[in-house]
Amino acid sequence: MRYVAAAMLVSMAGNEVSAANIKKVLDSVGVEADKEKIALVVKSLKGKNVNDLVIEGQARLGSVPSGGAAITAPVVVSAGAVEPAAVVEKKEEKKEEPEDESDDDMGFGLFD
Repeated sequence: MRYVAAAMLVSMAGNEVSAANIKKVLDSVGVEADKEKIALVVKSLKGKNVNDLVIEGQARLGSVPSGGAAITAPVVVSAGAVEPAAVVEKKEEKKEEPEDESDDDMGFGLFD
């Protein structure tokens, strides 16, 4: 995935997607580059426009179901399994933890 991301960054910068450019991006962030994987990405993207591939992928992704199917099954609840309302209310109560404002920003302010 990092190789594809690097190739997309190279393409977005307006440069040719090549092994050297991908390696340059990966080296800049301290990632060790595998020459075989870079070669596979370059070979797969040769002659293709990355922007067109992203648009095509989004169209395909739109047809993929993104949720689990609702499975309905008969549910049998015995009378003893129902909890009284008082017990349910006690479970919902949360213990409030004291806030330490000094640790909120870990010593770094947003505009310091």
